[in-house]
Amino acid sequence: MPAASLELPSHAKVNLWLRILGRREDGFHEVETRLVKVGVADTVGLTLADASDGIRLTCNVPGIPTDDSNLAIKALKAFEARAGVSCGWVIHLEKRIPHGAGLGGGSSNAATVLKAANQLLDNPLSMEALLEIAASIGSDVPCFLLDTAAADGTGRGEKVVPVDFPWRLPLVLIKPPFPIPTPWAYKNWSASQELSGVPYAPQICPWGSMVNHLERPVFQKHLLLPTLKNWLLDHGSVRAALMSGSGSTLFAITGTDIEAAALAREARDYCGETSWVRATHTLSSQPS
Repeated sequence: MPAASLELPSHAKVNLWLRILGRREDGFHEVETRLVKVGVADTVGLTLADASDGIRLTCNVPGIPTDDSNLAIKALKAFEARAGVSCGWVIHLEKRIPHGAGLGGGSSNAATVLKAANQLLDNPLSMEALLEIAASIGSDVPCFLLDTAAADGTGRGEKVVPVDFPWRLPLVLIKPPFPIPTPWAYKNWSASQELSGVPYAPQICPWGSMVNHLERPVFQKHLLLPTLKNWLLDHGSVRAALMSGSGSTLFAITGTDIEAAALAREARDYCGETSWVRATHTLSSQPS
């Protein structure tokens, strides 16, 4: 089989809203969420090699798992099983999205690998089949398969519908030096309490009502995050601020790119050198 390769961007996301409707019989939670891709992205390289080579994954960041626990490898194996093929593959992840951040980095990588594998093998699987594979890998994976900037998720988040999103919103991403395990956040949601003096109410914006029900358990354990949210909301250039997904990243939407760049500089001073801070923007999509 001749060698062929692709390099594709693998974007991060933020959740403009994440509402938990209750716990399901299967142990997952019923949610309503809007996921919007942002300018920060990993690069996923996929090379088709000799079948005897199996699947090998390399990454520029130490500590990222390179075994079967990596969602990209899980996705590729599921793709092969569904397509009825067995190939040799080399996956290279050039990571810029931090781990355990609520930005969907691993899910985005998995979806991008599915896209790349399907393209390299001349599209043996339909989008419907790819979405089914994606849903079996993780709740956030299907949204990254869609060629739109934004999607609404229901069910446990895996039932996605593309939505028009005409806004290009300047924003700042701030991830403190600790991750939040998603299963922990959901497990502790029902018993968690709101903290006094912390705004949890929906923030009404032209692009929707921004709220995240997982702020309650995460803020209760990690007191830096509610302090940071209050600091952001008190900042004159911030139009809205919220935790993304299960955290630990908070994001703040500003009016202009210049304001976002200035806020990022202030946030680095406020949070310290061990925090990851990026000024970026949401991607936008118009009706086709």
